[in-house]
Order: sequence, then C-alpha cells, then structure tokens
Amino acid sequence: MSTKIKQSVASALFIGAATLQVAHGQPTELFISEYVEGSSHNKAVEIFNGTGASVDLSSYKLQYYFNGSSSAGRTIALTGIVADGDTFVVAHSSADPQLINNADMTSGGSWYNGNDAVALLNGGIDIDIIGQIGYDPGTRWGSGSTSTQNNTLRRQASVCVADGDGYNTFDPNIEWDGYAQDTFDAVGAHSASCSDSGGDGSSFSYIHEIQGSGASSPMENQSVTVQAIVVGDFQNSDELSGFFLQEEDVDADTDSLTSEGIFVNTGNGGTDVNVGDLVEVSGQVKEHYELTELTNVSVTVLSSGNILPTAASVSLPFATSDELERYEGMLVTLDQTLTVTENYNLSRYGEIWLSSGGRLMAPTNVALPGTDANNIQAQNDLNRILLDDGSTLQNPDPIIYPDPELTAFNTVRSGDTVANLTGVLNYAYSEYRLQATQTPNFVQENLRTAAPANVGGTLKVASFNVLNYFNGNGQGGGFPTTRGADTEEEFIRQRDKIIAAISAMEADIIGLMEIENDGYDSLSAIQDLVNGLNAAASSGISYAFVDPGVSAIGTDEIAVGFIYRVETVTPFGNAAILDSSVDSRFNDSKNRPTLAQTFSEIASDGTMTIAVNHLKSKGSPCDDMNDPDTGDGQGNCNLTRTRATEAMVEWLAGDPTNSGDEDFMIIGDLNAYAKEDPITALKNGGYIELLDTHIGAANTYSYIFKGQSGYLDHALASAKLADQVSGITIWHSNSDEPRVLDYNTEYKSAYQISSLYYTDPYRSSDHDAVVVGLNLDNGSTDNPPNANINSYVSDLDGNTINQGRKWTAVVTVEVRDNLGQLVSGATVSGNWNGRNVSSSASCTTASNGRCTVAITVTKRRATVAYNISNVQHSSLSYDENANFDLDGDSNGTSISLSKQNQPQWLEWLRQLIRSLF
Repeated sequence: MSTKIKQSVASALFIGAATLQVAHGQPTELFISEYVEGSSHNKAVEIFNGTGASVDLSSYKLQYYFNGSSSAGRTIALTGIVADGDTFVVAHSSADPQLINNADMTSGGSWYNGNDAVALLNGGIDIDIIGQIGYDPGTRWGSGSTSTQNNTLRRQASVCVADGDGYNTFDPNIEWDGYAQDTFDAVGAHSASCSDSGGDGSSFSYIHEIQGSGASSPMENQSVTVQAIVVGDFQNSDELSGFFLQEEDVDADTDSLTSEGIFVNTGNGGTDVNVGDLVEVSGQVKEHYELTELTNVSVTVLSSGNILPTAASVSLPFATSDELERYEGMLVTLDQTLTVTENYNLSRYGEIWLSSGGRLMAPTNVALPGTDANNIQAQNDLNRILLDDGSTLQNPDPIIYPDPELTAFNTVRSGDTVANLTGVLNYAYSEYRLQATQTPNFVQENLRTAAPANVGGTLKVASFNVLNYFNGNGQGGGFPTTRGADTEEEFIRQRDKIIAAISAMEADIIGLMEIENDGYDSLSAIQDLVNGLNAAASSGISYAFVDPGVSAIGTDEIAVGFIYRVETVTPFGNAAILDSSVDSRFNDSKNRPTLAQTFSEIASDGTMTIAVNHLKSKGSPCDDMNDPDTGDGQGNCNLTRTRATEAMVEWLAGDPTNSGDEDFMIIGDLNAYAKEDPITALKNGGYIELLDTHIGAANTYSYIFKGQSGYLDHALASAKLADQVSGITIWHSNSDEPRVLDYNTEYKSAYQISSLYYTDPYRSSDHDAVVVGLNLDNGSTDNPPNANINSYVSDLDGNTINQGRKWTAVVTVEVRDNLGQLVSGATVSGNWNGRNVSSSASCTTASNGRCTVAITVTKRRATVAYNISNVQHSSLSYDENANFDLDGDSNGTSISLSKQNQPQWLEWLRQLIRSLF
C-alpha cells in the first residue's frame, strides 16, 4: 500500500467519513455554473459553491468586457453569503419575471452580449471566465446551441474547477451544454459530480496527471490536491521560494513522457518542509514561463524521514531539445563525468554550464562555416546542461561553487570536471537547470600555470588583449572613462594584474589590443603600462613602446600597439599603418587600423616584421555595410573582416616598413575562428597558421563565448619565417577563469572585493595570450647538406574526431634525421585504405618535424589505415627501415584507426606536449 493510500485512510479515520466524500478535483473556489444570454434584457449569471463550506461574497465581483476590450466596462460587486452546494444568481433588473424570481441579486445598466467576456473575480483575481478578454469574436464564441449568443449555457456536471485564464482561447463546447434562447427552468440550481481519476479511491491527483506528456499541463488553471515526497527544499526568499515534490516510486506511472515531479511555489511564506517529508498540497496548476507549478497552495506535512523516490538517470548528450521535459521537477542524477564549459555567469547568477566529452568547441573553430558548422552547433546545443545554485539572487555572496565558496585562490575553471551530480530539474529563463541537492565536487583538471609553456627559441613574441586599459587622465584622476576601470582603485587593480601577466610571459615583443587610443605622450595609457612594467621588472629588463609618429591610430577609442624589451630587440626603421587610406578594402570605421613594425634581434641580427591587429567583432552591427550575420556560424561583419585580411596580405607583400626581409608575422585578435573566411584568406595569401600546424585547432582556444571555446587570437607566419618557429602556446590564464576574479569592484560585497581579487595574472583579461618562440636567422647561407644524413619516421600517432554519423581520422607524422634532429620541409606521402576508403594523402613537416593528414569517414564502425609510402626532402634521403614509433602506437610506417566513443582531448593533449618538447 502506498503512503498516499495509507495516509488517505488514516485521515478518514481521524476526521470522519466526510473527507472521503470529496471527489477528485473538488472545487476549492466558486465558479460560473449557468449563463443566460436571451432576448432583450433576459441575462443572468449563476455562480455555484461546491467548496464544502459557506462563502462570503464580499470580495467577489462580476466584470463584463465589451467588444474585445482588455479593460472591464462594467463591474458588479456581489454581496451576501452562498451556502455550500447552493448557487447565487445575478440577473438583469429588467429581465423576465421567471429570471427575477430565481435571482439573489439584480442589477440594471449595460450587460453583456454574445461577443463580450464575463469574468468572476475574488479579491481582484480572475477565477472564472466566459469568453476571452481582449478579443472580439465578432458576434459570439462557439456555434449552434452552445454559442454565447441567444442561448442558455449550463456547466457540465463533470466540471469542478474554474477556468481562471481570461486570455486563452475559449470554446464553450468543451465544458458547457447549450439550451434554446430564454430557457430559465434550471436557473438557481446546479449539481457537480466529479469523477475520481486517482485510481485508488483517494481524492488526490497524481503528479504525472498534472504534468501530462506534453510541454504544458493538461490541467492548467485547475485546482488539485497532491500527496508526494519533498525531494528539493528551496523555500527561503533568497532561494526559489518553493520546493519540489515527487511521487513515490509505487505511485509512478509507466509513461516515460510524463514527469513525476513538480515545483510548489510557496511565495515568501507557508509551511516549512524538509527533504523526505510526505506532504499534502492543495493549489492551482499554473504554467509559469513554461514551468508547470502549483501556486496559491496550502501545505500539510503528513510525515517526515521518508525514503526518497529513485532519482531518474539522465545523461548528456540529449537526443532532442525537449528530452528534459519528461523530468521537469524530478530528482535526477547524471552518472557521468562532466566538464565545465563556461562559468561566465557564476558570479552573476550562480550558474555553470557543463558538457560531456570535454569542453564544447566553437563550431567554426573545428568545421567549415555553413552546414558543417551548423551541425556542430546543433550537437553542442544537445550536449550541455546548466548547473544552478538554487537561488534567484543576483550577485550572490557567497558564490557557492566550488565548495565552500569561490575565492581568488579557490576557483573553478573551464575544463575542470564534476561527476555524479544529483539534483532536481528546474526550468527558468528558457533553460533547464539542475538545482543541486548534493554538493558538487569539482576536480581541478585544468590547473593554473604560473607562466606560459616553454616555446623554445631565442626570441619570444606574444599577442595580448589588455581589455580596455584606460588610465584616466594619466595623473590618477579622470575616472570613469568611456571604457575600462570606473575608478582609480579599479584601475590600480587592473594595472597590477596586466603587469603580472606580461611580466610572466617573458616575451621580447608584445603586440597589444584594446589599449586606450590616447597617443604616446607621458600621460598616455601605453606609457603608463611601460612605466609599470619597468617598475616591476627585475634588474636587466627594460621595456619601451613603439611610437608610430601619429597622435592616435585611427578614430576608435581603443587601438593596437607594441611594447618590447630594449635589451633583446631593436625597432628597425619606422612603423607602418594599414587603414582605409591605404586600401579601401580595409574599413577602419569598423576594424582598428593594423600596425606593423620590423624588429631586429640583437643577439642574432635576424629581423622580422610583425603586424598587430584587432578586427571588428562578431557581435557588432555591419548592416550598413550589407554585411549581416548570414547564419553560417561566422557572425556579423564577416565580409568586413575578410576584406581586411585580403588587404593585409597585399599590404605586407609590399614590405610597408622597407625591411628588405621575407619574415612576416600576423598576430592579434582577428575575431575569426580557425576555419573562418578571414583566416582562409590569410592562408591563401601564403601565411601559415602556427597554432594549427603546431597544435591543431580541435582543442585550441583563447576565448570562450556562450560556453564554446575557440581561438580568435592568432599568429600566422610567412613560409620562410614559419621554418624559424621553435614552438607556440596559448597561456590559459584568462578565458577559463570566472570573470568575477577580474579587477572590477561593482556588484561585490566589501568582503568579496578582497576575497575575489589578487595581484596575479589570472583573469587579467578575457582573452588568453598567444606566445611564439623563434630562432631567427640573419639571412646567411645555410650549411651545405650532409649526404650521409638520412631521414626516417620517428613517431606515428592517430586520433579520431566524432562528428555524428561521420568521423574523422587524423594521423600525425614526426620525421627526424639519423642524428636525432627534427626535420622540417620533409614531404610525407601515403595512402588511406579501408572499407569504401582509398585515397592518397601527403603533408610537409613544419619546424617541429611534424605534419598531419586526415580523412573523413562516413561509415560508423569502419576501420581505416594510413600507410606511408615515401618521405622526400631536398637534402636527405629516406631510410624506411629505420622507421619506428616512439610510443609503440604503430610500426612507424602504418597505423590503423577506428571510431572511438571516448573523449579525444587526452590524445590531443599528448600531441600538444610532444609538439612543445
């Protein structure tokens, strides 16, 4: 016997048999039981009391809404008392005597016609409506004898709950029986015989009946009584102002589409409950912004310490976007390890986005714009869930994730993981939300590093977005400015973090984005930054900035710039600027002008020219340029960015700084992911994407937006310079961190201003820095080749990337010579073989001795093999007998791959580590 049945029996024995006479859905409120719209003034409204007690009508009113108006044109205040089981009739004072004789109250003046809505109110709240407020049906609702014109309508005996929604579509045929015009014989009497749909002789509704199998409740606006177990208690005013109920396992139905849980909205008061309580709740079913809930409730605790219903097992990715509807309000558990894919609103709303199989990647970072990218987006949308903090507060203090609270030293970074989450499933603000009922245990899988990974080389170049570095008037005042810090206190906090980050990079040349465009004098932002760096620098380290000889670069409030270490490099010649005056394709009303400078490394006497950029963002409007978001995944202004990169290629080909050298590098925030058109334009112009060739785009990122990671910050090199690159890395000191750890003080308590801040590099910006290592040559002739040195394959690694029904096989080849040195410029040739697969593929090794080939396979369970047939080099012969695989994944010449179900990020991480060392 279920607790519900036992409790029902016990209640009957305790309070008497009258309790069991209450039918399923017994009225808890008055409702309109008869409506007369006859000839002339023959109009009347009958109100039925089936609540089980007499009702004082002093708070009740009738209101008439004429001709589709949304404002009442007539209000009749009711008086008197209506007994249980009795009716109260209000008739027009000039109606037929038969109506008048049965009326409890009469009123003259304007009354309704067939196209006017009639509302019964209690305490100013609509409790029953005939018609639809704010809508004029023409002459009537319904048709024939059940229309609202020239008919008498009687509520069907099975109807026990009023329809309090005056704005939904009204069809009188559903709940009313129709009679001919001027039929008054039953006015003054009504009976209700409501059926029991509970199925066990009780007077209660089951939650699955209330929830139904669709997106909204089939019992919306009805009054119900339920008995169930409290599975989530969030009653406090700083929480959700309610609790979650779930049917006991024995009372659950067998329909997988109906939820067994529901949210009970208690407002700011009501009976205090605890998890494990069996409670009886009477209230009205409402859809609150698509969340089915009970409102206007009365709550009785029947027992405590009950066994909780079994949590439903849920897992990512979901099959459809509405899969979670069937679990709304229920206790659920996710028996899998999930990855933090975004923490942007952790401080604002206590929210963390989680995904399965690692972090979610921006579609155009891993797939071509259009169909392929949109397919990735659709997969991402089904592979995430929002972990909430059980509170409606904004800017909570404390921020409860990670346990016990977020601080500058106790953080939860994107890439961290959490397993076996349990909570109740809520829906709010257009998202399903897991409200944890057990404290999540976050595992720090993505640890902070004190500095960027080692990139080798004798020279380091970095690209860094300093996030609106505005220094006021340069003398400690002038705040707030249009961007950046609002106060001097905030600016000092920002400055300290930026200086800590740049100092830790130990870069010789740093290209800056989002520095204030206020010139280059002693009070400028860039001079202030250099002053701060020099004050913090160790002995023997000194920074300077490049002055391009103009008062400002373009007209934007922010600009790009260069700072450099004077003891390691020297600017060679004058800087050059690319803007609209140089090439009309480069629109400097949208893009920030490009700044190029040639530098000479003091130690090697090698030179290179660097162009630092900040192109127009994806969220900016470009409709005036006929360049909107086309829906292919590239966002707004894609043509504007692409034209700018095309202009950039041609401009640099003309050697704008007169360097006389072929070594060029393009860095900065291009606001385009790896597979997008602007990057393709640069590659087509002969530039090599260093992050792609050295690391691979699959899991590479410098920025996180809407829970998806990718790299907007790039480093591309001319072919000659690419051969001099020793390594490249992205320092994940910013994008993975909660934004609340930045310098800002607003929306923080006095305690949080201190606890959430430290003068370290973490969250100094919203973009991560890109760092490139180089061994510059000085243009002298290379040593002649040694005919006794041969090449061989020293490592052969495979990886797979799942793409729905398709999957991609990726093979990375490493080539060395018999002196153990990595070989660049070696062309590896081979063939793909497998079921329905036969094609050739080749690649050329970069400066790290590695290159990659890939093939997309349409068979889900196919196995493919890549067989190396030759390795060609301009000065080395190929010794295939020397091939071997460093880690034993293959024989060094051939490798087989099959589609994998597990996440691939571990393999990518392994390849990254090898590429760096």
